[in-house]
Amino acid sequence: MNWLQIADEVIEGKIISNEEALAILNSDDDELLKVMDGAFAIRKHYYGKKVKLNMIMNAKSGYCPEDCGYCSQSSKSTAPIEKYPFITKDEILAGAKRAFDNKIGTYCIVASGRGPTRKDVNVVSEAVTEIKEKYGLKVCACLGLLKEEQAQQLKEAGVDRYNHNLNTSERHHSYITTSHTYEDRVNTVEIAKKHGISPCSGAIIGMKETKEDVVNIARALHQLDADSIPVNFLNAIDGTKLEGTKELNPRYCLKVLALFRFINPTKEIRISGGREINLGSLQPLGLYAANSIFVGDYLTTEGQEANSDYRMLEDLGFEIELSAKQEAAFC
Repeated sequence: MNWLQIADEVIEGKIISNEEALAILNSDDDELLKVMDGAFAIRKHYYGKKVKLNMIMNAKSGYCPEDCGYCSQSSKSTAPIEKYPFITKDEILAGAKRAFDNKIGTYCIVASGRGPTRKDVNVVSEAVTEIKEKYGLKVCACLGLLKEEQAQQLKEAGVDRYNHNLNTSERHHSYITTSHTYEDRVNTVEIAKKHGISPCSGAIIGMKETKEDVVNIARALHQLDADSIPVNFLNAIDGTKLEGTKELNPRYCLKVLALFRFINPTKEIRISGGREINLGSLQPLGLYAANSIFVGDYLTTEGQEANSDYRMLEDLGFEIELSAKQEAAFC
């Protein structure tokens, strides 16, 4: 296939067919650079060579009643992770300062659990109000299943974005978890959208799904109109249901990122958890399809050393997208 031609058609408004979508995932490795060239044409059209940086603050670790098979914080996991209750407002603010100083544009406040308590929402709301005043960062909250009144409170406090990943296709969802439904996840994203919060929702690749499942989750996120789409690659943790799972290689991961760009051309595509392990030395190529990465550690696993990421962006000739206050401070 002529991937540059298809990319031009996508920019003009075409929705690629299932045949074309699967052709990306099934393409020969010798075609990889051509596939990535097409993805980059779309990425460059909408985002130029700018890269959005994100940082996670793990506000509560462990103690989760859910049974998600990929997660070390799950009630079913025996992984030896650090566990602690919801952190204080001051700790959240300290993390925001680190994010600002390290040129992070989006600060992600993440907490384990089925959903937040009233106290959790109050702490986040109070912290976000100060973060917006002091640092002008974009703030994303990821607190689990969300209620209407909680979404409204977070919006009023200044939360810009709410993350709740669909994770996998509707067909494959019950293999990953049974303690909540696919519809529960879709409903939380819709609640965030209803209250004017930008929706962030993505996928985890490598959980024994089929290639058709990968296409379906990319399309579901398009239909959901998620503004930001984190693409995670499974880092199978010992003690979880999926321990020992190793289905991915760097070339396939790049094809997945290209697929998500072709299906969601105008959206922020973020290379997320597992990129270091699964993309390896091909990490830089991922940014020819994606336009966003996490910097630093993830929830219970370590990320790449931050200076390596900054050097990677410099080597690529890409530009970090800064907030207005960061522009004033660093430029």
